[in-house]
Amino acid sequence: MKKPAAPAADRSAIMRAVPSKNTTPERALRKILRRFAPGYRLHRADVPGNPDVAFIGRKLAIFVYGCFWHGHDCRRGARTPKANADYWLAKVARNRARDIRNRERLESEGWRALVVWECELREPAKVERGLREFLRD
Repeated sequence: MKKPAAPAADRSAIMRAVPSKNTTPERALRKILRRFAPGYRLHRADVPGNPDVAFIGRKLAIFVYGCFWHGHDCRRGARTPKANADYWLAKVARNRARDIRNRERLESEGWRALVVWECELREPAKVERGLREFLRD
């Protein structure tokens, strides 16, 4: 039997509880970075887009995107919620548009940015290779 949807007030409280900082994917990325690239800063509001990880002096920014929230084309990111689908599709579209604006602004200010998707973190060795290449260039 299908579980009934939560009332709007309950759903709103649930969504407010979703963290935007220090998420499990962010912590997984930082665990990888600590081994070979210390000296990063977290959640710098003075950097366009407020990247999850920033190497200030080198003007390098790393974003960790949740597949659902940022509309990745993987299985989890491509699924459409059954409840309130129009709202969620519009929300993800706004997030994607904001992400593009933030990356364009970073580039215009001389920064390089890397996006690591939540699903990619299932293969830490592959992510590490990508991070090493990004930081080496």
